[in-house]
Amino acid sequence: MSEAASILDTARARGAAQGLPYAGAVTPAEAQLLLSTLPNARLVDVRTHAEWSFVGVIPGAELIEWKRYPAMTPNPDFLKQLKAAVDPESVVLFLCRSGARSHDAAQLAAAHGYATALNVLEGFEGDKDAVEHRGRLNGWKAAGLPWVQG
Repeated sequence: MSEAASILDTARARGAAQGLPYAGAVTPAEAQLLLSTLPNARLVDVRTHAEWSFVGVIPGAELIEWKRYPAMTPNPDFLKQLKAAVDPESVVLFLCRSGARSHDAAQLAAAHGYATALNVLEGFEGDKDAVEHRGRLNGWKAAGLPWVQG
């Protein structure tokens, strides 16, 4: 079994264990491996435009806001934008700051035909540390995975 297939099996097992309404969940390192080895894997960053601009982005990610800054109102065009950018047959990895908005996005995508919708656990910045800072304990940035300043 390939490493990517093993990661997808692990993601599905996590999803089943947690009762997730989508295909499963992956760590940031697992997400990066899937992106680098599966030609049909796509990363969808659902953070806000402000977060992309001021915190950073992952090269090659589709940028589709789940909520719109500054009011943090739901993006009424999210599904339409997702369908225009990402084939439902793709392995789709949803990422936000910490894993909450991406959970909701993966749930909506799965309900609309994205069979391999996965949430990236810990998100881009991860949990807050002892001094209330993100990006140090866990998440994409803390794992040392590719990203660029916005």
